[in-house]
Amino acid sequence: MGKARTGLYEVKSDGLSRTHKSCPKCGPGIFLAEHADRRSCGRCGYSESKGPRAPPPAPKVGKPAKAA
Repeated sequence: MGKARTGLYEVKSDGLSRTHKSCPKCGPGIFLAEHADRRSCGRCGYSESKGPRAPPPAPKVGKPAKAA
């Protein structure tokens, strides 16, 4: 059973161009799904972030609590 390929290619005057990235592990023909913050492969599970990752919050440095 074939899958719909609508939206994965764009027709231009000189031919077709791909609108989604191909999976680097699976190779050409297997496209990465576009999510809001990442791209992922449904075949092998590979995923990549679209933007820079937020740095982890810095630990709070303060005075130690006094023992009563």
